[in-house]
Amino acid sequence: MNDSGYLQKVFAVLGDPSPVSRDPSMWKDLEEYLGFILPGDFKEIAEAYAPVRLNGHLYLLHPTTERWNLKEEIAADIEALGDLDWDEVEGDPRPSLGIERMEFGTRTGLTPIVSADSGQTVFLANSPHGCGWRILIEDGDGEFFEYAMGFSEWLYRYLAGEDVFGPNSSYFYPGPVALQDLPMSPSDHPMTRYGPPRDGTL
Repeated sequence: MNDSGYLQKVFAVLGDPSPVSRDPSMWKDLEEYLGFILPGDFKEIAEAYAPVRLNGHLYLLHPTTERWNLKEEIAADIEALGDLDWDEVEGDPRPSLGIERMEFGTRTGLTPIVSADSGQTVFLANSPHGCGWRILIEDGDGEFFEYAMGFSEWLYRYLAGEDVFGPNSSYFYPGPVALQDLPMSPSDHPMTRYGPPRDGTL
C-alpha cells in the first residue's frame, strides 16, 4: 500500500478533522526555514487535526498557531540536539543517512516532527538512494530505530499498536482514538473528542 492509501486509513481512524480552519500556505515559512518540502501526507494530517494529542501521549503540532507551533518546536529541538554528543549512540543513523556527522533540520539529516510524553521523538529522514521518506525514532535514551515507511503508514501502525517506537514498544488503546485539541490560551481547557468506532485491529 502506498502513502495515499495509508493516509486515507489514518483519516478513517481519526474521523472528523479539527473544527479550526488553518491556512495551508503557512507551511511555506517552515519549509523555507528547513530548506526542503515536507512530505505531503504529514502536512495533510497536521492540517486536518493539529495541534492535537493522540491517545493521551503523541503530540502533533501545526506551523500556524501561536501556541503549540511546529516551527518553533522544530527550531528548539534542532538547537538542543545539536549540543549533544552523538559519537556513541545506539543504532547510529549516520551510515543509513549517508552522512559523517549528525545533522538536524536538513534535507540529508533528521527533522523532528512529532514527540511523545513518554520521551520518544519521531524524525523524518530522506533516503540517500532516492527511495523516499523514512521514519527514525529516538527512544529518549539516545538509541535510534529506523522504519522504512512514510509518516502516514507509521502513524497508522502506531495507532494499531504495532512496535514502531522500537522493539517491544507496542501498546494498543482499545476503542476509538482519543483526540485532545490542545489549548490555544492559558485559560482554555483541553477538549477531547473521539474518532469513529473500530475493531481491535483497526
